Amino acid sequence: MVPIFTLKLNHKINPRMVAVGKFDGVHPCLTAATQAGKVFIHNPHNRGQRPVTHRLSQSTQDSDISLLNINQAVTCLTAGTLGPNTTGDTLLVGSQTNLLAYDVHDNTDVFYRDVTDGANAIVLGKLGDISSPLAIIGGNCALQGFDYEGNDHFWTVRFDLLVGSEDFDIRVFKEDQLISELNENETVTSLCHMHGSRFGYALANGTVGVYDRTARYWRIKSKNHAMSIHAFDLNADGVVELITGWSNGKIDARSDRTGEVIFKDNFSSSVAGVVEGDYRLDGQVQLICTSIEGEVRGYLPASKDLKGNLMDSNAEQDRIRELSQRRQNLLLELRNYEENAKGVSQTNSGIGIIPANTQLQTMLSVRAATEAQKAHVELSISTPNETIIRAVLIFAEGIFEGESHVVHPSVQNLSGCIRVPIIPPKDMPVDLHIKAFVGGRTSTQFHVFEITRQLPRFSMYEITEDSPAASAGTVSFSINERPQRVVMWLNQNFLLPEVVESPNVTFNSLRGGGLMSFHMASNGQITLRTDDIDLAGDLVQSLASFLAMEDLSVEADFPSYFEELRTTLTEVDEFHSVHQKLTADMADHSNYIRNMLVQAEDARLMADMKTMKKRYRELFDLNRDLINEYTIRSNNHNALLTRLKSVNQAIQRAGRLRVGKPKNQVIAACRDAIKSNNVNALFRIMRAGTASS
Repeated sequence: MVPIFTLKLNHKINPRMVAVGKFDGVHPCLTAATQAGKVFIHNPHNRGQRPVTHRLSQSTQDSDISLLNINQAVTCLTAGTLGPNTTGDTLLVGSQTNLLAYDVHDNTDVFYRDVTDGANAIVLGKLGDISSPLAIIGGNCALQGFDYEGNDHFWTVRFDLLVGSEDFDIRVFKEDQLISELNENETVTSLCHMHGSRFGYALANGTVGVYDRTARYWRIKSKNHAMSIHAFDLNADGVVELITGWSNGKIDARSDRTGEVIFKDNFSSSVAGVVEGDYRLDGQVQLICTSIEGEVRGYLPASKDLKGNLMDSNAEQDRIRELSQRRQNLLLELRNYEENAKGVSQTNSGIGIIPANTQLQTMLSVRAATEAQKAHVELSISTPNETIIRAVLIFAEGIFEGESHVVHPSVQNLSGCIRVPIIPPKDMPVDLHIKAFVGGRTSTQFHVFEITRQLPRFSMYEITEDSPAASAGTVSFSINERPQRVVMWLNQNFLLPEVVESPNVTFNSLRGGGLMSFHMASNGQITLRTDDIDLAGDLVQSLASFLAMEDLSVEADFPSYFEELRTTLTEVDEFHSVHQKLTADMADHSNYIRNMLVQAEDARLMADMKTMKKRYRELFDLNRDLINEYTIRSNNHNALLTRLKSVNQAIQRAGRLRVGKPKNQVIAACRDAIKSNNVNALFRIMRAGTASS
C-alpha cells in the first residue's frame, strides 16, 4: 500500500497541532501551527489571491498557503463546526493565555477570549442536549467550554468526556461528575475515540493501546514517542484501526482488537499529526499524515478485495524470515531435548537435567530501611532442591525503568535463591511476570520456568504495634458488613507476615508517610487515622470497591493539610489582586506609549529634533518598564496557576474520600464554594460532605 498523493510544504509543523477544515463549507484545507506564532492554511483548491488582513496574509513561499498571525506560541488547534449560521468550519487556536475562534473564509475573528488557565488541548463537537457545539479547552488544572459567542457553558451541559492528565490518570466525566478513573504509569499525551465505548490512548513513555470502558484490550511500548493517534478504517473491514505516528517518522496501523500491525510506512522525520479528509474532492476520505518538516502523504483505504492485512511484499518477506527463525529455534530446542535424553545415562555430563520435582517458589515480604538499603518489598525466588537459578527476568508495568529487570548472579554467587528489591512508586496492584533459568551448578543448558505473582496494592506498609494516636488526620464512616469481610480485604491488599484475624491494625508507611491505623467498631463504624489524605482516599476507594459499595458518605478531618489549603487560598486572592493591578498598569502604560508615539512623530514631521529625541528616549524607558512589568506579571501568573492547581487537587482529594453520589456532591459543592469565595463553607464541605454546620 502506497500513498496516493505526496506534498512537500515549505513550512515546519509543530507536533500534535494539525487539523483539516472546510472553511468555505466545500474545500478541505490542511491547517497546522508553525514556529514563531503562525498557523498555515493549505488550500490547493483556490489558487486566487486572498485578501490580507491584520491576521491573515499570503505566504511568499507557496501560493496555496495563507498564514494566520497569532503573535504568540500556539499550544493547540482544531477546526470544525462551531456556529449555527456559519458558512463553513471555524478555526480554533489556543495559547497559554488566549483562545481565538477565527472565520477563515470571511477573514474575521469570531471571538477572542482570555483563558487564564491556559489551553493545552482542544476538542470541538456537539455535546449532550445543548443545541450548538462547544469548544472544550483542557488547561493546566481545569476544563472550559465555549460556544460560538465565546460564552463558557462547560458546567451547564450534560455529556460524557474523556480526560487525560499529567498525574497518569484517564478520567471519564458524565454531567460534570467523575464516574471512572483509569490509572496508567506515565503522563497521558493523546486520546482518541474509536467506536462505541472503545478508545485509544498514548503515554509519554512510548506506550499506545486500546481500552473498552475500563478494560484494557492491549498495549505496546516503544522506545519512540507516539506523536499522534487517530481512528481510521484503513483495511475496509468496517472497524476502525488505531493509526499511530511516531517520533522516529514511523506510521503504523494496528488492529483495535489485538494490536497487530496491519500497515506501516516511514517518514524521514518525526510525525507531526494524523488526520483525515477528502483532500482530492473525489468522494473518498483519505488518511492524511504530516511530518514536522512539512511532508504530507495521503493514503486511500483498501478496496474490499484487499480487506485484512495491508503489509506489502517486503513485510511478507519479513514474515517468512520470522517463521524461518522460529523453525531454527524449534530445531535447536529439539536437539537440546535429545542431548538431555542421552545425558540421563551419563555421569557429570554438564547437561541441564534437573530433578522432576523442581518448582519455582516465590515469596513477597516487606523490608524496612537500613543504612545500606532503602525500604522496599523483597521478592524471593527459589527452588526446593540443589538446583541453582542462573538468571531471572522480571517484567512489571510501572515498577522498573523500561518495565523489565534482569538479575544475573556471578558464578561465585550462584545459589538456589535470588532476592530482588522492589520499590513500587504508587499504591497500585502490579502483576510481576517472572522468568527464571534453572539448572545444575555445572549446567550449560537451563530450563526456563515462568510464573506470575501479583504485588498487592498497599505493599509498602509494614504492620506495627505502635500507637496510632500520633496521626491527626481521621476519616470515619459506617458500613453494614461483617468484620470478616474487612479482614479479608486487609489480607488481600497488604503484605502481611501472617494472616490477621482482626480489622484493628496499625501500619508504618515505608515511604516516610508516618503511621496509618485501621479500626472497626462493633456497630460497623470504621475509623482511619493517617496524615496522608491521598492514602486515605486510596484506602476508601479500595475498600468500597472490594465491598461493592455504590455510595459512601464520610466525615474527614486533616488539620495540617487544611491549614496549608487555607494558606493557598489566601495566596490565590493576593495573586489575583496583583494580577488585576498589573494588568491595569500595563493598560495605562500602553495608552501612554501610544500618545508619546504620536507626539514623537508630530515633532519629527515639524522638524523639532530636540523634542522628537526626548519623546523617543521617554518611549524607550516606558517600553523597558513595560517589559519588566510583563515579566513580573508572567511570574505572578505562573504562581497563581500553581496555587489554583493545588486548590483543584484539594477538591479532587476531598471527593476521593467519598464514593458514588456523595463524592459527586462534595466536588460540586466545593466548586460552588470556591466560586462564591466562601472559604469556611469549603472546609465544612470537605470535612462533613455538606455545607451545613
